[in-house]
Amino acid sequence: MNEIIFFFFYNLSHQSIFFDKLVVFFAVYFPFIVVFLAGVFLLMHHEIFRAENIFQILMQKKKEILLVFVYGFLAYFLAVIFKYLFHTLRPFMALSDVSPLFHETGFAFPSGHAAFFGALSVAIFLAHKKAGLPAQTGYIFIFFAFLIGIARVIAGVHFPFDILGGVILGGLIAWLVAYFLKNI
Repeated sequence: MNEIIFFFFYNLSHQSIFFDKLVVFFAVYFPFIVVFLAGVFLLMHHEIFRAENIFQILMQKKKEILLVFVYGFLAYFLAVIFKYLFHTLRPFMALSDVSPLFHETGFAFPSGHAAFFGALSVAIFLAHKKAGLPAQTGYIFIFFAFLIGIARVIAGVHFPFDILGGVILGGLIAWLVAYFLKNI
């Protein structure tokens, strides 16, 4: 089933130079934009730039701003550990007829990108789920995480199961840490 879904998406690549470049953009470069947008959203949401005493507002909201990124880095770190425990090959290593759009090294499961952006998006969602318009921003970041994951499958560097495992790991980390911090 994993290979069937993989080939459904992977067969979209190598059809058009423009589409291949678009996939590489979303798989490699777009993640940096998402991190920047998350930082800007967290700063703008708390009106730090409009405050008279920027430092005071920043100190009041630093916990949330830092935790959103800490969730992501913790999920990424755990994904790296799990990669060495599971030793799952990437599609272009496991299947002879797969030619990736770019090369990645190391093991594939779970996806570090999916874990990081899964945690980041779930953390933003959980922190702002009752706040009107910012709650919708959580959905936007979840969509961004999905887009990055699908692009990495189309590019031939991950199986769908790798992405799913990363998103579950990241989302679970964000939810568990938020739950424990709320109940302490």
